[in-house]
Amino acid sequence: MVAHDLRLALDPVSFAVELGFTPDDWQAKVLSGTGNHILLNCSRQSGKSTTAAILALHRALYYVESLILLISPSLRQSSELFRKVTEFLNTLKVRPKLLEDNKLSCMLVNKSRIVSLPSSEGTVRGFSGANLIIEDEASRVPDDLYMAIRPMLAVSNGKLILMSTPFGKRGHFFEEWDKGQGWEKVQVKANECPRISEEFLREERASLGDWWFKQEYMCEFVEPVDQVFGYELVMGMLSSDVKPLFTEE
Repeated sequence: MVAHDLRLALDPVSFAVELGFTPDDWQAKVLSGTGNHILLNCSRQSGKSTTAAILALHRALYYVESLILLISPSLRQSSELFRKVTEFLNTLKVRPKLLEDNKLSCMLVNKSRIVSLPSSEGTVRGFSGANLIIEDEASRVPDDLYMAIRPMLAVSNGKLILMSTPFGKRGHFFEEWDKGQGWEKVQVKANECPRISEEFLREERASLGDWWFKQEYMCEFVEPVDQVFGYELVMGMLSSDVKPLFTEE
């Protein structure tokens, strides 16, 4: 039994299988990855939330006194990701006793905590020393919140996961995907997911139109509909060789 538990502790992929979930190849890679910065640019219904929920539960179970934060644009979305975590928790053959258990957070007997939060910069500042932060629907999370959560990992050297579908060429999710350094970047398009049929995608393209379809299913960062000048055009006009007309004295 000890050897069995040790195997699950050392191998999140085996842990996922123990929970009754068989990961796709890309999910297995993310689960077993050792990097601390992960970007998941994945189609809707590709399984990114399930992957993140398993990682959150694995961290809480096998690393004592861990703090795991689940952050989303709204409280409803945060609680939905937390619900996935608790569903996996309930499938364990031996369910650990919880010292705290409510709709938005839980604490295990090993003092590990999983807390779901809406995207409020003021709310998250009360936390420090996070070991794992999962930002769901990151393309829609305000940039000031992203700036507020990064320092929480300074001392803990914790893991940060940003996962989303694109929402225009704007915001921190796009900036990190486009030119961020030190990230493990994973892209999964809908036509690469074995659970999404070609017929369904044809219907979605016809119903949604190209702008939404390319982002929600093909992981493309397209220009916002209200943008007058394209991103590449604006960036191409910037130059560090031109001296500013006005400077602060």
